Amino acid sequence: MGIIKRLSGVVVIAVLAGGANLAAQETFTATASVKSPKASASAPVTIVLDRFVSDADRDRIMAVVKKNDGAATRAALAAMPDIGYIELAQKRTPVKYAYARSTGGGRLITVVTAQPILYLGGAAPDAKPKAGFDLALALLILDGADKGDGELAPAVKVKMNDTGAIVTDEYGSEVVRLIGIAKSK
Repeated sequence: MGIIKRLSGVVVIAVLAGGANLAAQETFTATASVKSPKASASAPVTIVLDRFVSDADRDRIMAVVKKNDGAATRAALAAMPDIGYIELAQKRTPVKYAYARSTGGGRLITVVTAQPILYLGGAAPDAKPKAGFDLALALLILDGADKGDGELAPAVKVKMNDTGAIVTDEYGSEVVRLIGIAKSK
């Protein structure tokens, strides 16, 4: 089970607790790594954030997610301005939502796109889209030096359960780990 699924309660706390605004563009690099019983792969990933969403934007998006209507969530995110991008395999996917929360000596950054990055898995090398897997989600778990690890769900459904926790349903069964995350200077 991946961090994204295990930390769904933490993500709710991160989304509902106060965040920090971004003073200047931040760029993070990492290696996206995935392993399955049949194969493994890795690729460089870059996440560029021009700013974080405001508390008002966060509250508005959370109200939409609470309705558990994936199409409405995707539409609300798509209507937001681009605030950065995730680059993987020479493809840039615009970031619509980025929120940071302090965690002791570090930060938890949640990054969401309004479109999938890629369909990884699905029992085929050229996996095709499935209805509802319209977003991508990255979690960056950083220490005080802005280094750490995390996960990337390159095609995901997002909803809220009865207790208010964010629940993800990932397109593929394998976890994509973000290894060696570091903030570029």
